[in-house]
Amino acid sequence: MEILNYFLTNKIKFLLVKYKVLKMKSLLVYVFTFYTLLCFGQSETNQIERKGFVLGFGIGGGVISISDSDQEEPFDEAQGGGSFPNLKLGWMINERLAIFGLYSGMGYEYEDKDRSFDALMPSVQYWVKDRWWVNAGAGLAMDFPAIYEDKIKDEDWNFGGAVAFSTGYELAQKKNFALDLQTQLLMGWSSMENSKDREVVMFSIGLGFNWY
Repeated sequence: MEILNYFLTNKIKFLLVKYKVLKMKSLLVYVFTFYTLLCFGQSETNQIERKGFVLGFGIGGGVISISDSDQEEPFDEAQGGGSFPNLKLGWMINERLAIFGLYSGMGYEYEDKDRSFDALMPSVQYWVKDRWWVNAGAGLAMDFPAIYEDKIKDEDWNFGGAVAFSTGYELAQKKNFALDLQTQLLMGWSSMENSKDREVVMFSIGLGFNWY
């Protein structure tokens, strides 16, 4: 019995050590990848040329909270969701200022069905530093069923308004391309049947790919 306890104790210790080693290796991989991107971007800083037409998209995820006007407790729960494609289309006014049309949103689940709350917004983006930018916009909000759901024509299609604030840091820069880490806070509402409203707050983080 003592031999069995000794064996199990040492086996558990071995597994814990192995888990810590693997965890440390994963952390080192992430750090190395981030450091490589950062160094690569820094080496290309002086070569980037922001001018003319701009095209970008982002992919990531975040948290979304839905609140209907007839709820007893507003925003009583939140759920995770994917954020894609986060399109960005526009024109550089100068090296630091741009005007964009943004399309962003996030999927969510409501009454066992998948839906999406998206927004189409004109926005202004300004580079505070060579790599750091801020963006603000407002426009049309759309709350509709996921395209893969059955009988989507019979589902509710709601429209309203939205406002968004985002910021990003360019990890890598080349002559006509930038890879950035970006976050966005989007707040919106949509009108539903029976004079009800749906309010939405979402926060997302992801990677952005931009061509100038």
